[in-house]
Amino acid sequence: MSTSARITSCLYRRAGSAGTTSVQTTRGLRTLSTPTLNNISPASRSTRRPKVARQSYNPLLRTRQAAALSTTTQRRFADVADDAFDPNSIERESDEVDVCIVGGGPAGLAAAIRLKQLANEAGNDEFRVLLLEKAGEIGAHTLSGAVIEPSGIKELIPDWLDEENPNRFTGATPAGGDTMRFLTEKRAFWVPTPPQMHNKGNYIVSLSEFTKWLGERAEEVGVEVYPGFAASEVLYKPDGSVKGVATNDLGIGRNGKPTDRFERGMEFHARVTLFGEGCHGSLSKQVIKKFDLRRDSQPQTYGLGVKEVWEIQPEKFKKGEIFHSMGYPLPANTYGGAWMYHFGDNLVSIGLVTALDYPNPWLSPYGEFQKMKQHPFYRHFLEGGKCISYGARALIEGGFQSIPKVAFPGGALIGDSAGFVNVPKVKGTHNAMKSGTLAANAAWDALQDTNDSGSVFLYSYEDSLRNSSIWKELKEVRNMRPSFHSPLGLYGGIMYSGIDAFLLKGRVPWTFKHKVLDHEATKPADECEKIEYPKPDGKITFDILTSVSRTGTNHEEDQPVHLQVKDWDQHTKETYPKYKGVENRFCPAGVYEYVEDATKEEGVRFQINAQNCIHCKTCDIKAPNQDINWQVPQGGEGPKYYMT
Repeated sequence: MSTSARITSCLYRRAGSAGTTSVQTTRGLRTLSTPTLNNISPASRSTRRPKVARQSYNPLLRTRQAAALSTTTQRRFADVADDAFDPNSIERESDEVDVCIVGGGPAGLAAAIRLKQLANEAGNDEFRVLLLEKAGEIGAHTLSGAVIEPSGIKELIPDWLDEENPNRFTGATPAGGDTMRFLTEKRAFWVPTPPQMHNKGNYIVSLSEFTKWLGERAEEVGVEVYPGFAASEVLYKPDGSVKGVATNDLGIGRNGKPTDRFERGMEFHARVTLFGEGCHGSLSKQVIKKFDLRRDSQPQTYGLGVKEVWEIQPEKFKKGEIFHSMGYPLPANTYGGAWMYHFGDNLVSIGLVTALDYPNPWLSPYGEFQKMKQHPFYRHFLEGGKCISYGARALIEGGFQSIPKVAFPGGALIGDSAGFVNVPKVKGTHNAMKSGTLAANAAWDALQDTNDSGSVFLYSYEDSLRNSSIWKELKEVRNMRPSFHSPLGLYGGIMYSGIDAFLLKGRVPWTFKHKVLDHEATKPADECEKIEYPKPDGKITFDILTSVSRTGTNHEEDQPVHLQVKDWDQHTKETYPKYKGVENRFCPAGVYEYVEDATKEEGVRFQINAQNCIHCKTCDIKAPNQDINWQVPQGGEGPKYYMT
């Protein structure tokens, strides 16, 4: 979809009822109606900040600008030969806002809602908060277990479940009993549930549905929400501070040259830019490196969560019940765990998290998940049911010692872009939302005290984070995840974590370190036992392409491969002989494969099936030589998750 079409779609989606006959401004919520399209004049800007002339926000003007840009771009393209045309010769359209938020997950939406709440309370209808989301719809790229602790949403929208609230969230299942098991190949042994994993007062939700609902609440208070816009570049001021972001160009062919559909990307300039891209975001990586935000922290570590949603037989359904397990099928030298949550009407969320510091390159997280479902403890529930959805994503595991500096000139990191998942609690949404709220409060205060021309630094965000519940709970459990790095492996980690959970509660003078980066933990294939996975039965277990078909993922094939490998032959030469195709096994979507090719020195040819990508970012984390760079494809592409 073109830039102009996407903007028009967003505007009409926010336009309200068809009977509206004028442009309205209600506490910052701007709506556009069809009958008066030709009678709209730009609204005057507030005189609160007279030093810098800024363009009024006018939906029709924005649409016309985009259409004009598209026409100009196509005309200029038609006037030159393909080889001579330089896309950078066309100036990008730009827009200026108060705060730009990259990422429409729980953290970004919480920040956006809080900012507009503060602006509306202050009577500042002209305070602009713009949110960019790469998915075609809010929530379409969101995936989690998920049992959420409601503290984050209660602070933001206290009546989120109130029966008297017509816009309440209706997809929350109150958590019931907690069950913890240690699995061997055939048996399941009861183990005490750690206090951090008790779920009284929590709710089981589809996080994709919850995020979609949050997006609707954001628009209600006046946030300008733009799904289908993939921010691909960080913009900087001459002083080095962040100026905003730019979206990627559309209509670039697979050969890297513009096609007849070419359109230049757009720039969004902001006084404050908040990065809430989630785990291992492509722009967050850049600002962390540029501003050396990890100078005082340990490297981040990750896991890969693979999940399915099933509709099961009513007699097997136990609404609100929460099951966790550890042990089988993962080997003793690999950290991870599984879950099954009963929610909604006869639905279960089932999944497995595999830590990405696993050493054996023959291991496949997807294959381990399929094995897990055949265990009697889980198979009992799934037999006779139907798998309706699949997805996977990388998630943060580093915890307290891996939190980077979160503020930098012109912006900040929020949510999983910074890394606030509480691994022992198996939760992170509440912390993501809390961080978004803290950053919003800091940004609002800073913008009241700073001239338009000055760069903004959110000092109070760093301070409030350290005084928040996020800091307290992550510090308390900081040693549990790295305790599994001891020579005793799984069993040593279980012993220490049990003592820490029930007795020590983090009140010790030491802090364990993460020993190696995840990709550095991978051993040569010749040093490890080869793992052969059973053939899928098509009922409980499935081949990977069948699962990918359930994600709804879609990418335009005639575009540059967004999984960037500079030299495919060199990658093969350096990676295949030692790791024997590890990429094919760590990817949960069948993106990577080695095809037999007698013309190649190694006897195989490296192939990337980018259209299969479900944006989990595992490749960027686990590639042994760190030569795969995950970047955003065209906006609106990727998975379209359902009930995840």
